[in-house]
Amino acid sequence: MEHIIAVLVENKPRVLARVASLFARRGYNIESLAVGPTQDPSISRITLVVTGNEHVLEQITKQLYKLIEVIKVSDFANTPVVDRELALIKVHAPSNLRGEIAQTAEIFRARIVDVDEESLIVEVTGTPDKIDALEQLLRKYGIIEMTRTGRIALARGSQSL
Repeated sequence: MEHIIAVLVENKPRVLARVASLFARRGYNIESLAVGPTQDPSISRITLVVTGNEHVLEQITKQLYKLIEVIKVSDFANTPVVDRELALIKVHAPSNLRGEIAQTAEIFRARIVDVDEESLIVEVTGTPDKIDALEQLLRKYGIIEMTRTGRIALARGSQSL
């Protein structure tokens, strides 16, 4: 089962490395990882997507709380969330195909953020499924390069960490 875990940590050097190495030492795979500051500059939020059963999640949570810099750990498994990911996709785009590629991007509410003689860069934000679908459609033009940020999530409504 896939779990989205939010971890509030002290915004200090090497905290991310300690969290990531905790997963590596235990043999847990991180599917996605995103890190950034919160509204409080002394606190960072790490959003992890991991796969495992409830036992694995319980072990991860216990291990995270052993790290001094960890303030709070939340699993969004039973919580309605808004989650998003950002992708930049560089596509082979000769002039005769640009209109078609732009129309495809528009359907997904993606934007063309760079144009070159032979390529376009498409920026898309959304759920992983949405990004996967756009990526699949753009493959026929030839994806030159692609990067994705990893998922970020917030609980819906007034719930917060």
